[in-house]
Amino acid sequence: MTLLMRATEVMKRPVVTLHGDDIAQVKDIVFEGTGGSVGGFTLAGRGLLAGPMREALPWAAVHAFGPHAVMIADETVLQDREAVIAAAQARESDVMGSRVITDDGIDLGPVSDVILEVGDVADVIGYEVDSTEALGRDNKRVLIPLPDVLAVSGEALIVPAAATEFVSDDLAGFGAAVHEFRERLAYGSGES
Repeated sequence: MTLLMRATEVMKRPVVTLHGDDIAQVKDIVFEGTGGSVGGFTLAGRGLLAGPMREALPWAAVHAFGPHAVMIADETVLQDREAVIAAAQARESDVMGSRVITDDGIDLGPVSDVILEVGDVADVIGYEVDSTEALGRDNKRVLIPLPDVLAVSGEALIVPAAATEFVSDDLAGFGAAVHEFRERLAYGSGES
């Protein structure tokens, strides 16, 4: 079973062991260098005055990712924060606020959130953007599907122009829109 969610919904989610110990909370998501999947999470301690932890959680050590908590076997699966970031070959820049531009030069708007499909892996399947007039959506937030391979620069996120045909207003049907979009790209490029 897969679950679609916004990346911001993951922030502050508790990290709990299979023994029921609430050991941390998600601080940030570590995206792999390609931008296509989640490599892990940086963590913060639990409690009002708790700050960032030196340990992080690699995605491979996640036992289960539920709607209310991230489950791990025990605290021994946590690794050094810098090692988790290095293993994911994570980009140094955050995509939030970056402009999404089609490959034919149309500015679709800035990223307000990242859409994840979470199952055995956690893949980035789309961006939520504050739409520009080019999308004809009255400057409201919309979901833009992403191809399997992303083009990411320091300041702009490039998507195929065909992505604009699969824009969605809600998460409920977005998974199907992403699937149709990716099928069109595969079919259009001669792959089957």
